[in-house]
Amino acid sequence: MKGYLENLRPFERRLVVVVGAVLFVVLNLLFVVPHFSDRSILQRQRARARTKLAEYNAKIAQTSDIDAKIKRLQSDDLNVPAEDQLTHFSTAIQLQQAESAVNIISSGRITTKTNQFFLEQTQTISVQSKEPQLVDFLFKLGKGTSLIRVRDLVLRPEPSHQQLSAQIKLVASYQKKAPVRGAATQTVAPKASAPTLPGSTAKPGTAPSKLGPVTKQTSPAPKPTTSNAKKS
Repeated sequence: MKGYLENLRPFERRLVVVVGAVLFVVLNLLFVVPHFSDRSILQRQRARARTKLAEYNAKIAQTSDIDAKIKRLQSDDLNVPAEDQLTHFSTAIQLQQAESAVNIISSGRITTKTNQFFLEQTQTISVQSKEPQLVDFLFKLGKGTSLIRVRDLVLRPEPSHQQLSAQIKLVASYQKKAPVRGAATQTVAPKASAPTLPGSTAKPGTAPSKLGPVTKQTSPAPKPTTSNAKKS
């Protein structure tokens, strides 16, 4: 390369140097400059990964507290047999209505929805009462460990403006009973085949006849009869 440059004229040498410098700048602009921000991008990704790891570790540290809460909720007396869920839902509404002195104008049909874990009973009722009684009814209906909650509520005054008329959508969620895993399956052992008696014509593996082997009886040959013909 040095010998090649020495053979060139001064103008040609300057031209080769300029072309090489331009080519160097172009290659840097194409392949080097776009990666100047890679360091900052990697630093931001590293910071996000560390933040997410800290959140995961914090959640893992709360595992014992979450397990304790789950056990406490499961120990509450909230289990209602599947055959009594519909009755429990309607009875709870009627009892609280009588206690809070709320007048139920109409009740819709109870619908049932289910998923993998819960069974949901839904009913829409129309009530009419004064404000304190209605607030007491709604508050006590969902108080404590009650399974009933208010999903939708529409309020409007009565035409006489003495009471409130409300349309309430009530929902009760019942936990489904988990299926029993690892249920033992009973297997029926094959019946042992009875031994075949000697002389029996039964096939192997089949029960022999109760009458035992059948023997072929031959009747005795008839004796020849001689006729005493009188000689004439």
